[in-house]
Amino acid sequence: MDFNSTKEFSDIMHELLAKCDITTDLMSKLYTKLSSFYRLELKLNPEEEYGKPMLWIGLYITLASLCCILLMLADLLHGLRSRKLWFPCKYFTINGFTLTVIAAAMKLPVELTGSMPGFVDQVAKLGSMAFMCIMMANLLPCLATMDNNELLTNITALGVLVIPLVGNVVFQIQTGAVGSNADAKYLGRILSNLSWLNSIYVTLLLVLLIIHVSSSLAILKSKQIIESKYQQGHETASKDLQQSTGKLLTVEKLQQLASSYWIMAGSGSPQFIMACSATTTTSGVICALTTILHTFTVSWSISGVLETDYDSDYKWSISLILIVQFVGVVVGTIAPLSRCFATLSFKVSIKSIWNHIKVFKVEKYWTHKLYDWKYGIIPSPFRSCKRKLKVIIKNLKGLILMFSIKIQEGVVVLCKIIALIPFCFMICVLYCLRFLKWSLQAIFRSREKNPQNLEQRKYVLQLEKKNDLADRTLEGLLKSFNRLIQKSEKKQPKSLMKLIQENSTEGFQGVKIFNKDGPHVQCSPSKVEYRDCWSLPVVTLTTIAVTLPNIEKEKVKSLLKSVREGLEYVTLVEETLNATDDHYKSIQKASKVLWEEVDFRHKWLGIKLKKIASQVKKDGAQVDTNLQIVQLFLKKATSKIKEGRGRTDIEGPDSYSEHISICAYSMCRITETIIDDTESHKKLFDELSSRIADIMAACLTNLPHVIAMKCHTSVIEKREASVQVATKLIGETKHIVNTLQGPLQDKWHAYLSMNPEDLAFIDKWRAYSREP
Repeated sequence: MDFNSTKEFSDIMHELLAKCDITTDLMSKLYTKLSSFYRLELKLNPEEEYGKPMLWIGLYITLASLCCILLMLADLLHGLRSRKLWFPCKYFTINGFTLTVIAAAMKLPVELTGSMPGFVDQVAKLGSMAFMCIMMANLLPCLATMDNNELLTNITALGVLVIPLVGNVVFQIQTGAVGSNADAKYLGRILSNLSWLNSIYVTLLLVLLIIHVSSSLAILKSKQIIESKYQQGHETASKDLQQSTGKLLTVEKLQQLASSYWIMAGSGSPQFIMACSATTTTSGVICALTTILHTFTVSWSISGVLETDYDSDYKWSISLILIVQFVGVVVGTIAPLSRCFATLSFKVSIKSIWNHIKVFKVEKYWTHKLYDWKYGIIPSPFRSCKRKLKVIIKNLKGLILMFSIKIQEGVVVLCKIIALIPFCFMICVLYCLRFLKWSLQAIFRSREKNPQNLEQRKYVLQLEKKNDLADRTLEGLLKSFNRLIQKSEKKQPKSLMKLIQENSTEGFQGVKIFNKDGPHVQCSPSKVEYRDCWSLPVVTLTTIAVTLPNIEKEKVKSLLKSVREGLEYVTLVEETLNATDDHYKSIQKASKVLWEEVDFRHKWLGIKLKKIASQVKKDGAQVDTNLQIVQLFLKKATSKIKEGRGRTDIEGPDSYSEHISICAYSMCRITETIIDDTESHKKLFDELSSRIADIMAACLTNLPHVIAMKCHTSVIEKREASVQVATKLIGETKHIVNTLQGPLQDKWHAYLSMNPEDLAFIDKWRAYSREP
């Protein structure tokens, strides 16, 4: 019976029922039976409209799975590139985006409405469960990068994703929707029913979810332990730095300081501590088991895939989902399996082996948070509740938390037992290699190099005293530090260095003479005080310099490139040292916006630089044309100030009018200074370049202080990134710091007689330079 004949049969029955005297009950039964036939035919009809979107949904599932695979692959490449074979989570982490993508990739296991009787359909559902186990194992270390609120939110979100998934699969197992139709000709008797495999994956998913919750409880206390030890190391490093008070912070001292914080950040990394834990090792073992089971399942089901044994509305996309998610299982296994051997980062001795064997000893940090909750006070939502009710609530809380503590201890013990599997294998391989090495040394009589006495060992942060970081791990941290410096040295700002060497003056006189009006200007009528920052005069002077006519293009391009490189570090100095003052923040913001306009659009406050240059009368001498450019900028700046005052009077102050006022006042002061300084008119471009070089050079004398501040941060999750920034700065600015400290070396006492906090402000430099 085709679709059209069914419709004709429906019309005939409708006409028959209309003309004949049939009871309502019989009519209802006939329509019910006809509807069931109609629905069955819609299901069997390949052209049925309801099944068409499922093919596209299958491709959507494939795309979501690919996104997850690419994120896991990015973490693998990041780990290899940084030579961290425990593969920290940088891209594939628990957040709104990844949870949404994972939920989309898990569409097959939660499919309850559609029929999936084909063998490939069943294996694809199984593959999605395996893929979910792999992804959860990959996500575990990222929990260490979250603060308390993020941890609670993301663990809850993960539970909301996993628990319904598990519930749906359990319902399908009980009703026979999955696993009962597997064909023995593909899998044989052992796997002829896939229900038990689904049950295994459901169990593993629940275990992994419990491991995530258990690890989250340990992370909270572990961070506190590491934080206290970090503060001790920070005090030691600060004392070493204070011994250099009154002396210049040389590159060598900065490298020594940064290496200390590098070791503290690396050894005390929350992700590294999590990767070395028993729960992470257990997740790696679960991941390996999942991969083995799914590999056998897929290998034995190749015949079904080739014969296109799929009967669901997903059609051929179901095979694509199976293949892509199998690739994800294989790729995603690498990181969790590698983390099983993260304990090799610590010294292997008889004592450490015995500590691993004592699996029934549960460290305090695993249960510390639960004990805090148990003995803590829960605020009652009802102030007037009776004492008996309070006692009941307190006792109930104590029972629940005591039960949770016992479960937590049981989970930790179980994870330690499972972790012995890769640990014992690793120890056997390690001692075999040591015996082979000893044998070769005895045969060839080669002497083993004595390990170097690493002074930085005092900066190593350890969660437990019984686990000492191996010398090779410490040496690896120092090598990675040196590699980053060497890599950064190749990115030194050569154009900036050339500008400073060729154009800066002794004592940085350009800082003193670029502006005659002093450091402060009253912005009438609002009486808001505007101060100079380092970057705004640089941008203003550069704007004038690149607009001057009859200047070689190469000189202009070279100046722009030098300023472009210099402002990157000048802005860093301002954001690091002048970040607490709102006045400076507004000026720095205006400077950034103005520089983008000058550099990319070749405009100043909306006025094209070419238009200003075209208004110059070129029949005069070079001195006259240069002066005309300066006068035109002064005229434009004065006009902008008047417009800003009028706008403020009528509409009130806003950020845009404030930006215009700041930039216009800077241009006004600087152009007036240039006009009054008649000696500078002859070679104005060179004079402006010299002032730009002096201002940036004076600002960059603060770089050692900035680097020292970047080494330390109070946020434990950001320490590695912060010390990496400091290390890169050392490599990139090594030549600049040495050059700037060269002319200061003979008179460092004069400059350091200033308050160190004043060195970061250009107006304090100007005030100091005017003193006799």
